[in-house]
Amino acid sequence: MSKKVALVGGTGKLGTIIGRVIDELEGFEVARVLTSSSDLSELDGADLVVDASTPQVSVDVVRAAIDRGINILVGTSGWSAERIALVRPLVEAAETGAVFIPNFSLGSVLGSALAAAAAPFFASVEIVEAHRDTKTDSPSGTAVRTAELIAAARAQQGPVSAPHADQRARGQQVGSVPIHSLRRPGVIARQEVILSGPGESLTLTHDTVDSADAYAPGIRLAVPFALDARGVFVGLENMIDIGIRARS
Repeated sequence: MSKKVALVGGTGKLGTIIGRVIDELEGFEVARVLTSSSDLSELDGADLVVDASTPQVSVDVVRAAIDRGINILVGTSGWSAERIALVRPLVEAAETGAVFIPNFSLGSVLGSALAAAAAPFFASVEIVEAHRDTKTDSPSGTAVRTAELIAAARAQQGPVSAPHADQRARGQQVGSVPIHSLRRPGVIARQEVILSGPGESLTLTHDTVDSADAYAPGIRLAVPFALDARGVFVGLENMIDIGIRARS
């Protein structure tokens, strides 16, 4: 018998892609499609909740799934380490699983891992991320996660050098890393991590040019993983061996 998935935000761009991939996965079916305004009692009876809603709604979806003892896979942006820490005790008390994926693209995960690996060798690190103008939150969840990984990798070296951080034009700092967000038409997703040292710089760039093709492999990995997870996990790096593990 197939595992029943309740997909929240299933009519949005990401939700539509997730729903299509789940329907192609052996042993899974999308049993219910909820919008961001649906009554969360519709989660009852699901084997797994997948959240692709909005940052404003997502916390209620996560809490509703945990309260029902249902594992949840979260693809919604806006889940920083601080925000995840608020629901961790709930997940542990309920003995469920919550998997947070800032970006389902394998290339994006590799880019963040490479940035974290390089960060201890450069005093200056800044992130420039761009998404379509309809994205309602900034900085992106991917940029926040990348900055958190960079900060963790630089634990011994300390914060990055970010002069004039008090000026608003210098970006929003996450883990001491300035993040600059662009929202413009014609863009799907782009992230640049610029690492600078004396006499040189290294730029790591990831572009998403087709979200359906880019996200599908990661979704295929994340859905079965989330079904059996116990505890809190952050990032696709928990499902593929790229030499780092999430600090969740």
